[in-house]
Amino acid sequence: MKKETKITPWEVSGDIDYGKLIKKFGVSPMKKLPEVFNENILFRRGAIFAHRDFQRILESIEKKKKFVMMTGLMPTGKFHLGHVIIAKQFIFYQKLGAKVYIAVADIEAYAARGQSLEESRKIAFEEYISNYVALGLDLKNCEIYFQSDRSNKAEKANAYYRLQNMLSRYVTFNEFRGIYGDVSPGKMLASLLQASDMLHPQLKEFEGSVPVLVPVGIDQDPHLRLARDISKRIKELKFIQLSSTYNLFLPGLGGGKMSASDANSFISLVDSPKEVERKIKKYAFSGGRKTLDEHRKKGGNPDVDVSFQYLRFLFEEDDAKLKEIEKKYRSGEMLTSELKQITINKINAFLKVHQEKRKKAKSKIKDFVYNSK
Repeated sequence: MKKETKITPWEVSGDIDYGKLIKKFGVSPMKKLPEVFNENILFRRGAIFAHRDFQRILESIEKKKKFVMMTGLMPTGKFHLGHVIIAKQFIFYQKLGAKVYIAVADIEAYAARGQSLEESRKIAFEEYISNYVALGLDLKNCEIYFQSDRSNKAEKANAYYRLQNMLSRYVTFNEFRGIYGDVSPGKMLASLLQASDMLHPQLKEFEGSVPVLVPVGIDQDPHLRLARDISKRIKELKFIQLSSTYNLFLPGLGGGKMSASDANSFISLVDSPKEVERKIKKYAFSGGRKTLDEHRKKGGNPDVDVSFQYLRFLFEEDDAKLKEIEKKYRSGEMLTSELKQITINKINAFLKVHQEKRKKAKSKIKDFVYNSK
């Protein structure tokens, strides 16, 4: 029996049909892209499946014109493989010419979860920004800021917070309820903060009138819709309509959504080799059969196998090798234990290098965040 599907910015549950979600949210399926996008494993393997107004970004890339890649982070919990999906995208866009804006949602964490600004700052530095730099983020063409402390330059800070206040004039409670369903003061605040984060790079105090791309999971699309709708109503300012792309959810170890409150639902980028092995062997959902004999006869299902999905979207760059693994698993030649071991080896090889890079990255970031604003 299929579980009821619920997709909101605050909850993802049930069976996910991406074809139906494209129709439900009114986004466009991703079509053939320029050859340069094949360099990115996520685009090449179909993990980026839909968009809004992406053509505007493609034109900027083709003509080598300025554009902004906007993203945000909620400074709670451990940085895990699910976060790498977004990081791989904005690092790729940066190489294609984008200036990267990263908002640390410390006000949202305080309003929604009661987390202090000091704790949010600590987690942002130690868990998120250090990992971004280790993964390849170039700090030379990047702005990282906190919602509570947008800039040390008065004209920039004033423009950012003024926009937040202006946005509230152009949206009603009924509109919130129509977009989000269940609403509360905290969720309304979070939505307006995110709209301001997405739109403010276009203010004259920042980049001016440039295209802005926001890559997200489809669960975050209501925030995009609200920001796009409000931006058309503001008479005092002119905005280029926001562009967005949507990625498939990387499954948690159990096959559902990763949960920050359950360390056994994800692989953290600080996990030890033994911890990775334990989690994959014990918790990674398998597409294998119940018995060895049945598996040899009928084969496994890589489409639902978490280990295979991790190889597909993150850890096996070689298309021919991935195809061979899939073929052997589907035929029953490869067992679940063998597939899991391949994934364990790949993840641990990646983490060994990444964790060393992260140590070096920590020394670069604190001064940068303040001075870059």
